[in-house]
Amino acid sequence: PAPSCSMECSPVDDAVIAEVRAREWTPGSWRGLEGQQMATYDDAAAYGAVMSKLSKLPPLVQPAEVNRLTELLAQAGRGERFIIQGGDCAERFIDCEPERLEAQLAVLAQMGAILERAAGLPTIRIARIAGQYGKPRSKPTETVDGLGEIYSFKGDNINGYDPKDRAWDPKRLLEGYWHSAATLNFLRSLRAQDDYSQATAERLDIEALKSSPNFKAWASVATDIKESPPDLSSDAFFTAHEAMQLDLEQSLTREVPGKGYYNLSAHMVWIGDRTRQILGSHVEYFRGIRNPIGCKVGPTMSPAELRQLVHILNPDKVEGRLVLITRYGHAKVESALPEHIKAVQESGVPVVWQADGMHGNTVTAVNKLKTRKFDDVVGECIKAMRIHREHGSVLAGIHLELTGGATVTECTGGCSDIFEEMLTQNYETYCDPRLNYAQSIEAAFTVAGALTAK
Repeated sequence: PAPSCSMECSPVDDAVIAEVRAREWTPGSWRGLEGQQMATYDDAAAYGAVMSKLSKLPPLVQPAEVNRLTELLAQAGRGERFIIQGGDCAERFIDCEPERLEAQLAVLAQMGAILERAAGLPTIRIARIAGQYGKPRSKPTETVDGLGEIYSFKGDNINGYDPKDRAWDPKRLLEGYWHSAATLNFLRSLRAQDDYSQATAERLDIEALKSSPNFKAWASVATDIKESPPDLSSDAFFTAHEAMQLDLEQSLTREVPGKGYYNLSAHMVWIGDRTRQILGSHVEYFRGIRNPIGCKVGPTMSPAELRQLVHILNPDKVEGRLVLITRYGHAKVESALPEHIKAVQESGVPVVWQADGMHGNTVTAVNKLKTRKFDDVVGECIKAMRIHREHGSVLAGIHLELTGGATVTECTGGCSDIFEEMLTQNYETYCDPRLNYAQSIEAAFTVAGALTAK
């Protein structure tokens, strides 16, 4: 059928949309199209054995949970809920430990509680967890003294961080599944404990925020949460990751009779800014799965591209189906976002808007470490919120790279006043810098304040 594009779509838009829709979709129809960022493997026998095993393993999540997230995201898109999405830039296998996992779950739960109490909006908590083991890189290789040119580190399910362990190994994909399964099992059992909500609320720590002029008001909210905890064990907690390695994603894509194909490796998956080519393999795979899906939208995406993309990824105009995760940078959001909002409004396709304050704000510190400034990260999110309001749109949530680790020093600023020379104290990340616990909690309070501001 002809694409149901609104009158603003150009003949070029229509032709591109029609070209994609003319393809017969299957979980493997992405193969043969141009793809970016995916590892390939020299050992065909080992690779085949891994893919065969993955395709037979139990799913990590259930279709009903996936459908529930779509319902909740539709509510967020209408301004009835707010999304708190966060977690590691790239998970590490070594971090699959109870203390770290509990801290990751707790910080998201506490951020959600803060938004609910301070802004009066129920939240959806989506963790970058149980599958965020791969990362796209700007360069496929790097040069290391004594080793020459080697592959860049692309995450634990592709290769190792140690320069001598950079070969692409298919067995790591299977390791990623086992670590994801262990993570999910632990998080589900943790939330099932009778005292989970109370115990998590009592752990809320705002001592590091005392220097804020808003501390008295924030302390009042924290006291209220501890004395009357919200239900933090509710079903509004989900997992998500960037689906970069499509053969892995296909192996965990299962047909549900009468409902279609679901990627059951996570509740939600998203396309990165480097893999969102309209005629490429990632868009092809994503357009056919039933999960709610995200797509990163940066300053290099034209309004015309965005119109094409929303029609291709959400052809049936399902609310809660498509999350647009904007990541422009604090200095560019005001020039880029209004045009994108207008393009989507003209398309007639419902979307859920989310602000990623991290990826457009990475800078290099004096000690050569990558970092991000707290004020830029949160500032972009708040600017996005204002711009959406001014254009008759809704910012449905935020998407941050963060950790529950209290002592991590990767991003600068905030009430904890981390400066660049302090980054070496506890710089853990293998990829991009994350907000630490205090910065994450401060971000929640700050965003909640912006939500309630007139």
